[in-house]
Amino acid sequence: MKSLVCLYHEGNDTKVAVVTSENERLKIVRLSDYDVFQPHAAEVETISALNLDGGGLGDVSISTATPGQGFGGGISHESLLHSALTGIKLNNSEFLQAVTEPAIHYHIFEGNKNLPVNELKQAIIDDIQKTKNLSISKDNLSYTETTGNSLLTVFADGELNCINIINGLAQYHNKRYYKIAAVKSAEISLAYYIAKRKKFFPEDYSLIVYVGKEYSKLIFLQGKKLKHIGATLDIGTANLHTYDVYFSKILLEMENGGIPRLDNVVLCGEDESENLILSFYGTFPEANVSKLEFDNIDTSEVDDVYKGKLSSFSVPIAIAQEYFDELNKVHTGINLLPKYVKDEQKFFQFAWHSFAVLGLIFLVTFYFTKVVLDNGKEIREADQRIKELTLLQQQNQLVLDEIAQYEGKVNNFGATQAILDEATKGTEVWTNMLQDMSSFMGVRENMWLTSLSIGDGGKAEANGYGLSRSVLTAFADSYQSSILNSIMQEKLREANSFKFKLNFDVTNLTDKKNEPKN
Repeated sequence: MKSLVCLYHEGNDTKVAVVTSENERLKIVRLSDYDVFQPHAAEVETISALNLDGGGLGDVSISTATPGQGFGGGISHESLLHSALTGIKLNNSEFLQAVTEPAIHYHIFEGNKNLPVNELKQAIIDDIQKTKNLSISKDNLSYTETTGNSLLTVFADGELNCINIINGLAQYHNKRYYKIAAVKSAEISLAYYIAKRKKFFPEDYSLIVYVGKEYSKLIFLQGKKLKHIGATLDIGTANLHTYDVYFSKILLEMENGGIPRLDNVVLCGEDESENLILSFYGTFPEANVSKLEFDNIDTSEVDDVYKGKLSSFSVPIAIAQEYFDELNKVHTGINLLPKYVKDEQKFFQFAWHSFAVLGLIFLVTFYFTKVVLDNGKEIREADQRIKELTLLQQQNQLVLDEIAQYEGKVNNFGATQAILDEATKGTEVWTNMLQDMSSFMGVRENMWLTSLSIGDGGKAEANGYGLSRSVLTAFADSYQSSILNSIMQEKLREANSFKFKLNFDVTNLTDKKNEPKN
């Protein structure tokens, strides 16, 4: 969960608390306080304007100061707040601001509170206009229930300077703005927190005394509900000389608020000493006087310097607790955050007429989305068709390859046939030649062949032996254009023989003489 930066400006003193929530328990990450300015005596006359926001610092114009400096060249408010929040990731944080009088005003509304919200706010505005002669906007107004049938209305009359302080810090860090979650009433948030922490009976009247450095607050409860908020007292630890002044103011506020007695008194703020507790016991002996405890808060990360004065941070802690309870839907508190700040912090900033364009944008988006989806469907169908045609093309290519093979075979058939015809022709010549030789030698029975071969151009060569020279000559004459190259006499066993070599042309065998010579 994001951390909350809780601010409370009380006079010149600023209280800062950085708080988170873990398992529905508050955890304080950082506590810090500082004086906004401490002018020299000679410089007080140079102040041209000083607006206090709930006893805090407003806009200050100083003739001797320059941007980023305080009085007499001192440290600016932004620098002090920056130093107090060093190490905190402000971009991931939300700011809470507690305000009090005179930045805000309280008004008791005793009219009909069962009206619808807008009508009720208008009735409250009319009542404020009638009784206080102030004109306010509905956006600057909030309310909470009190005892009885009345409503305690809280409203801002003009600009809240606490917003400018946070915006000034954003500009100091070169940011457009920091997220401001809520602007709370210091008194109402403190009353809610103490009523939640303390065990008050429904018939009890209780007083909360918040003692500041320059101002003090008196808040009255009946049971756990807010009864009356007293006027701010201009006394505190910086200017308090005796506690008796408190009791006279308390008795006056009890009379104004119709409070008959005090059953409980809770002390918090800058002073919760034993002397103050004993003084209250002496004035209100029947009341249970106690100081505010923070035993339900994780303070493990708090500096030891601040652990002993947690009570002085009661207001920042109270607004943090109230805000977290609002997030958890266990409580509904007030929020005086101006509407213009809420609009500035919106992620999309639209004027009223811009919302009319949203419908058109939606329709245009819907139309183009439909077109894209339809086109996507057509593309998918086309892709599927392409896949089918590609598969068919591959199958056709296989058929074409087979056809090409058959075409090659058909085209080669003529050449094959010519080769076969040529081979057949040669085979016939050889057949005839061998038949003739066989017939010639079969009749003579006195010669034989040892080899027969054919070379290029149909030239043939026959080698063999004969027992008679005349038979060899007759064999040569039986073939046209034959040449008897050699006849050699050789001794073959007991008889004489003649070895011959005959060359002839096979292509001319058609003209050969088939009858042998004697």
